[in-house]
Amino acid sequence: MEKRLSVIAYIFAKAGEEERLKRALLELVAQTRKEKGCMNYDLHQSRGNASEFAMYENWESAADLEAHANSAHLREFGKSMGPFMARPAQVTKWGMISEPGI
Repeated sequence: MEKRLSVIAYIFAKAGEEERLKRALLELVAQTRKEKGCMNYDLHQSRGNASEFAMYENWESAADLEAHANSAHLREFGKSMGPFMARPAQVTKWGMISEPGI
């Protein structure tokens, strides 16, 4: 059995585009939570800087995460929201070594 893994992705909106990007990210959350292997997909916004977002994700397997990375809705998000991002998303992958909490 493959190990579960976590992803923390940092997303940065261009000045003035925070609300547009936030709405698109919330739609991405709704679509992604339906995917096979998605344990959680949670969006956070910095309290100190409204243009900074973080997505915290947990996946059952690397294969599930790869399927997400290749999903039509994630590709469409990148294509349509790229112009409103200050820079490319910073994505980090982590191995989950504990059991998920309740």
